[in-house]
Amino acid sequence: MELLLLTFLGTPLWMWLLFITLVIALLVFDLGVLHTDNHEIGVAESLRMSAMYIVLGLGFSGFIYWQMGTEATAQYLTAFVVEKTLAMDNIFVIALIFGFFAIPREYQHRVLFWGILGVIVLRGIMIGLGATIVENYHWVLYLFALFLVFTGIKMLFAKEESHDLSDNRLVRFMRRRFRVTDELHGQKFIAKLPDAKTGRLVRHATPLLLALVMIEIADLVFAVDSVPAVFTITTDPFLVYTSNIFAILGLRALYFALAAILHRFAYLKYALSLLLVFIGSKIFIADLMGWEKFPPTWSLGITFAILGAGVVFSLWKTNGDKTGRIASHSPGE
Repeated sequence: MELLLLTFLGTPLWMWLLFITLVIALLVFDLGVLHTDNHEIGVAESLRMSAMYIVLGLGFSGFIYWQMGTEATAQYLTAFVVEKTLAMDNIFVIALIFGFFAIPREYQHRVLFWGILGVIVLRGIMIGLGATIVENYHWVLYLFALFLVFTGIKMLFAKEESHDLSDNRLVRFMRRRFRVTDELHGQKFIAKLPDAKTGRLVRHATPLLLALVMIEIADLVFAVDSVPAVFTITTDPFLVYTSNIFAILGLRALYFALAAILHRFAYLKYALSLLLVFIGSKIFIADLMGWEKFPPTWSLGITFAILGAGVVFSLWKTNGDKTGRIASHSPGE
């Protein structure tokens, strides 16, 4: 019992173990009960799954309130909402990747499931390193803040770009360095096929494996924005990690629910831009006002206001637009 009361990154070890156990239980339930077979996940099923993960993520704030108090709860909720919203960009990129490699919907859940496992580990490493750096060099928070403000302004004025993965450096590198087949072989990430020169059976990477690698790399890129954003909301590693993971756990369900209607959120990027600028500027506003920190409840309210306005504006501007923006490409195109 004394071991469980020891602190790890400023939080009792039993709280970390409880959270990790909960995450493992959710993943086992997801793969071992809900998705024992490969099937196409419809909108109704994805909405139920997404609602379940959102309820669990919000419900965890009750545990935070019980153990850590009101301020920590507001910080957790703000971080959770911000991470969930930033995941919209992830969904857009995931849709592009699946379209480019022509991954059927019945296999997409398998790719996303293993992708989420990798993300959980990678985010843990990044957050652990970030927490250590911030604890020893507090001024790094100002660099994070400036980076977010710069990123938000850049996103606000960025022009629309075409997303053609055929010229992607990572895709070209994998095709040069590894044996790759353009054909799917069921749900296999690696398939044994005859070598073109020797005729012997050798391992080939399938489009599922290429899509998985691309999704993992894409998350690393997005983490460069999202992890600093959360650290400017709270420097508590437990709040940073739990809010990140709960937002990511529901990413698969959110993808299947929104992939077909992403074009309705075409203008949400402006709200995300303003949100990044606001989150980055909080530390400077607090210094100017002589506050110890920006009030967490204000931060939560302003975050909801910005995102709510962005969603309403985007839905209003795209009302009647039934044409999606995500084009599908096969590997041979």
